[in-house]
Amino acid sequence: MRSTSKKAKPSAESPNQLSVLANFGEYRFREPAQVKESFRPLTVESLYQWFGDRTWPSYEVVAAEAVPPPYYQLLVHHDHMTVTLENYYGGPVRLRVLARRRENSWYGRKILLSRPSRVVQFGISRIDLDLCSPGVRDAILREAMPLGTVLIEHNVLRNIEPCAFLRLMPDEMMCVWFGLSEPRETFGRLALIHWDSRPAVELLEVLAPIC
Repeated sequence: MRSTSKKAKPSAESPNQLSVLANFGEYRFREPAQVKESFRPLTVESLYQWFGDRTWPSYEVVAAEAVPPPYYQLLVHHDHMTVTLENYYGGPVRLRVLARRRENSWYGRKILLSRPSRVVQFGISRIDLDLCSPGVRDAILREAMPLGTVLIEHNVLRNIEPCAFLRLMPDEMMCVWFGLSEPRETFGRLALIHWDSRPAVELLEVLAPIC
């Protein structure tokens, strides 16, 4: 697992540069993922640092085939995590916004997705509001629904591009949110959402450990 310190200097093959390319189906991950006006490549670090954080969960980038079930079916796809989680758990998930930030056209938030009895996902998203229609922008900023639900209800033509799969060890706050007495290995992904062929959303999606 990677150190949580941002001072560690990554090697040429470090997950910080997303140098691991993996094939599954039609996917081939790009190195590194770039979006409009991003000041660094899309990484776990870049999303945490945008919120001013100095630490993040330890992790490593893994190939798709190294993601075990049931995490594989929940992560290795082109669908919204909202839909995938609702299908897996058999009901809707609720959005809780932990933190938010706006800078120029960018709006970002840290969130939890929950079922009635448990949190099922932690996430960080960064959205270019300039690429959103007024209706989509307003719905996102109301923070009443998960992003995937907003885009589906507004019929946004979109493509979800997984950029890397991650093996993570939850940090202290994740353990609290996930109801863990001690850290347990889990999995997640970095992804981009494009609409109108333009990258509009950066995502980190981390699943709560599944028994």
